[in-house]
Amino acid sequence: MPWYIWLLLAVVLGSIIGGLLMLRAGARKIPLTEEQKQRIAQRNAEADAEDARNR
Repeated sequence: MPWYIWLLLAVVLGSIIGGLLMLRAGARKIPLTEEQKQRIAQRNAEADAEDARNR
């Protein structure tokens, strides 16, 4: 393959990897209160129970 194809491949792969790293660096955890965590756990338990009934 010609050299410019290799250069193009390197640029494309570099931009994909760089974009993924920037996305990971920009991600942050959502601060939740204990009440919110309990409500989420309750909804998950209800959804699991409903899934088990539907099987």
